[in-house]
Amino acid sequence: MFLSIQAGYKSCLPYLIKYAVKAWDVIICSASNSSCFRSFITGPAVVPGYFSADVNNVVLVLNGREKAKVFYATQWLLYAQNLVQSQKLQHVAVVLLGNEHCDNDWMAQFLKSNGGFVELLFIIYDSPWINDADVFQWPLGVATYRNFPVVEASWSMVYDERPYLCNFLGTVYKNSSRQALMNILKQDGYDKRCWISAREQWQPQETNKSLKNYQDALLQSDLTLCPAGVNTECYRIYEACSFGSVPVVEDVMTAGKCGNTSAHHRAPLHLLKSMGAPFIFIKNWKELPGILEKEKTIKVQEKIQRRKMLLQWYQHFKTELKMKFTDILQSSFLMTNKG
Repeated sequence: MFLSIQAGYKSCLPYLIKYAVKAWDVIICSASNSSCFRSFITGPAVVPGYFSADVNNVVLVLNGREKAKVFYATQWLLYAQNLVQSQKLQHVAVVLLGNEHCDNDWMAQFLKSNGGFVELLFIIYDSPWINDADVFQWPLGVATYRNFPVVEASWSMVYDERPYLCNFLGTVYKNSSRQALMNILKQDGYDKRCWISAREQWQPQETNKSLKNYQDALLQSDLTLCPAGVNTECYRIYEACSFGSVPVVEDVMTAGKCGNTSAHHRAPLHLLKSMGAPFIFIKNWKELPGILEKEKTIKVQEKIQRRKMLLQWYQHFKTELKMKFTDILQSSFLMTNKG
């Protein structure tokens, strides 16, 4: 039996994990016997010891973003380690919402390549550990923990004219590039042509009104401005894709341990770049006025084609990652079982 457990995320499991797990019963079990099946469990009742004794392959979805979450994730890993050592579990993989500074050293001891038991690690953000052998990059996805929905493309999403050149709804920190962005928008009067709503303090939860405003802004804007936060990768990038609004991404490395590896040299956002994301990447927000002036000259039909391309790319992106995820698990877990 294959089991995927969302532990420590509460409700902020990236959508793509759910999307990938849905395919396990088709892709993995077709390569095994008829008694093989998959299961996915989540919720506040999920604590170490929750899953049943007939499980022999487990994927843990863990949150390692902050100290309290790391402690909880470690309890799960120690429990799984005990089951592996007592031969009650055969294989363990982990999907990890890593630290935004890529400071994930606590996890290293559990990797099989370091003498531990975790055979595969799918990690969010541009970790220098990524080697595409046993450590793989996984995208952040949308903020389901803030009730961002699964969005289905519609005719109006593609063809309706959008009244705003761009949007940015978010927190503006002092002395940050976000503050520089706000200054540029105000100086050139683009704040009148874009949907801008800035706040000084981050709010972990959305109200129904704020969530609707945010979705409306994405739906009614041609571009979504995506300034770097603690990390370059943010939920806003994927949420903009969901509504066919082209992300304008601040392509700069943030402080911390994130960066290139011996195999990859396109950080930040290596995964998105390697899969041909049709975004606008900029190094400095001083480039924005030129982008917005050009945007004014683009005809509606060209924008429609661009939206189609973005929505198609995003669907392909999710499908490819689903296939990659299940293929890696299949080749690592099932082939080892057969051997």
